[in-house]
Amino acid sequence: MTTDQSTQTDPAPASLLDPERADLLDTLHKHRALFRFTAQGITDVQAAERTTVSELTLAGLVKHVTATERMWADFIVDGPAELPQIDWDAIDWTNPPPEVRAYQDAFRMVEGETLAGLLDDYDAVAARTDELVRTLPDLDASQPLPAAPWFPEGARWSARRVLLHLIAETTQHAGHADIIRESLDGQRSMA
Repeated sequence: MTTDQSTQTDPAPASLLDPERADLLDTLHKHRALFRFTAQGITDVQAAERTTVSELTLAGLVKHVTATERMWADFIVDGPAELPQIDWDAIDWTNPPPEVRAYQDAFRMVEGETLAGLLDDYDAVAARTDELVRTLPDLDASQPLPAAPWFPEGARWSARRVLLHLIAETTQHAGHADIIRESLDGQRSMA
């Protein structure tokens, strides 16, 4: 497997970082490269194509992974953001409100977007996260998690925990992307 060098832009050599930060960066880079590999050599039309019963597409996964990494990097720096309060059971799905359409569009390529543009955005977000890993004064610094049914009340996550979560998210979605790509044209990242 070849990796895209745009995800390997680490201006500080690993030897200048403490071992934990070097390991975090190395792991992020490897799993981002596996994720990006699934989108290599496809068209915008292919990137937007559903290949399974799921609504997921390669472009949608790129958008989701980018938004997720951006959100967690913001969380490390600024703390929790307010989550939109949506009553999912009360939605008229034939004419969903703007906040629901925006949520849906976060998982698909919309008019005016290209796979190349989505990947450029992903690279910019990844570079910002990498800079946080290199420069955060303390990986133990924590923020309170936002109020949500899936988080325990009063829970906090350290920057380290957030970075481990980003690695898990990227890895999980690289697997999703690999299945979609293999269904699309037989290409696999680990063959």
